[in-house]
Amino acid sequence: MKIAISGKGGVGKTTITATLSKMFSENDYNIFAVDADPDANLATTLGIPEEEAEKIKPLAELEDVIEEKNDGGGAFISLTPKVDDTLDDYAYNLDNIKFLRMGEIKQGGAGCYCKENSFLRSIVESLLTDKEEIVILDMGAGIEHLSRGTSRAVDILIIVIEASQVSIETAQTVKKMAVELGIPAVKVIANKVFDEDAEELIKDNFSDEEILGFIPFNKEVMMSAMTKGSNEQTYQALKADMEVIYNNLLRGGGSK
Repeated sequence: MKIAISGKGGVGKTTITATLSKMFSENDYNIFAVDADPDANLATTLGIPEEEAEKIKPLAELEDVIEEKNDGGGAFISLTPKVDDTLDDYAYNLDNIKFLRMGEIKQGGAGCYCKENSFLRSIVESLLTDKEEIVILDMGAGIEHLSRGTSRAVDILIIVIEASQVSIETAQTVKKMAVELGIPAVKVIANKVFDEDAEELIKDNFSDEEILGFIPFNKEVMMSAMTKGSNEQTYQALKADMEVIYNNLLRGGGSK
């Protein structure tokens, strides 16, 4: 299963990405957990010690590797560099989770074919089309790392939202982009749902089939997010609510 997770900053997207990764891991799946959001820190949220996480270099900054992989001969660069060995060589292993930090896509329009972007796109393509493991991409608010070609290999795009008009509008925009790219299934997870009115707001804007599940506002999760090294505490606090979402995900359905 190949999963991309998107959402605005602050909605809890990275925490949900880490929780899903751990749940798959506990059920004996092999996982690639990929931080494709330069503003997030999936590494420490997964439980990688901070001093170790700081040593994990983003793939976009592996200058020597990028130069080697993009050598197309002469003045040319390869638009489809071979990167399978890079995935294994530069992944951080945490139990049966392999963690990768992508780094930032260089801006320059849809036709930007600089070496770093070609390298990152090839990484995503290899993860989505060549690997048998579960792949979970923490994507940030947009889906810039996905091209029209690689997006069709994503089984599901999950958009994490809150009960606010801004969050809902962002989700609708990302959903439209995903449909245009050909992603076969787009779902939402409503996080920090504080009462029945908030839940109804989500239900008014998304169908039952689109809603993967609701996560109630949890003060324990909010407090643990303020404390270093509280990843296991956060995981245990979320686990019961995330079990429903995890099972819905495996079934490929919505919250019905």
